[in-house]
Amino acid sequence: MGRITDTVKVLIIINVLFFAGTMFIGDYTYKLFSLWFFQNENFGVWQIVTHMFMHGGFMHILFNMYALWAFGSPIEQMLGKSKFLFFYFSCGIGAAILHSLVNYYHVESGYNALVQAGMNPDAIQRLLETGQYSTEILNSVSKETLESMFISFNTPAVGASGAIYGILVAFGMLFPSVELFLIFVPIPIKAKVFIPVLIGLDLFSGITGYSIFGGGIAHFAHVGGALFGFIMMWYWKKNQFNQNRWD
Repeated sequence: MGRITDTVKVLIIINVLFFAGTMFIGDYTYKLFSLWFFQNENFGVWQIVTHMFMHGGFMHILFNMYALWAFGSPIEQMLGKSKFLFFYFSCGIGAAILHSLVNYYHVESGYNALVQAGMNPDAIQRLLETGQYSTEILNSVSKETLESMFISFNTPAVGASGAIYGILVAFGMLFPSVELFLIFVPIPIKAKVFIPVLIGLDLFSGITGYSIFGGGIAHFAHVGGALFGFIMMWYWKKNQFNQNRWD
């Protein structure tokens, strides 16, 4: 972890400006720039990119920007500015895609279950918009299914975490033997071990719904960013990416 590179510096500045804007302007910025479910009335195609510059709180942006500096700078030095930017945004968009697909699965599963239970489309739409429903429907559809459907439809995603996870994967592939320290584990752990374990925890949390890091985390967005990052780095390493910089 050396000096901050130029592109990483610009990305951090943009993130900070967006965060400051949300503090002054308020909820309207979250409504406009966060990533909503694509059938939600608040959805805009630009949100696939802009959600990467939105954050839910000070600690959220602090950890993401620290990781962007610490792991993104050496990756930019290896890839070059243009290739790094392509990688960063591709991982963030990949995170948005997988997150949206998982949300689509939850919404469609709930919708189909409600239709089979005899609820008409207008009533289902009211449930999606208000979260209100007759308790009689619980005889046919579980409360967990309804909550998952409602949350997936109405909860926007924010943060650069998907892109950051892609950078973490790249770091692990390029510097596998570098030892990293965790705040809650005061022993050095090699990147090739730490990063797969971290991604595995997100996958476990996304599947089971149990998270050791707390609620409100888009675990499949993390996994999506990591997956896209791995695919790109695997392809570039296979094809001698370091001999074909884009700068």
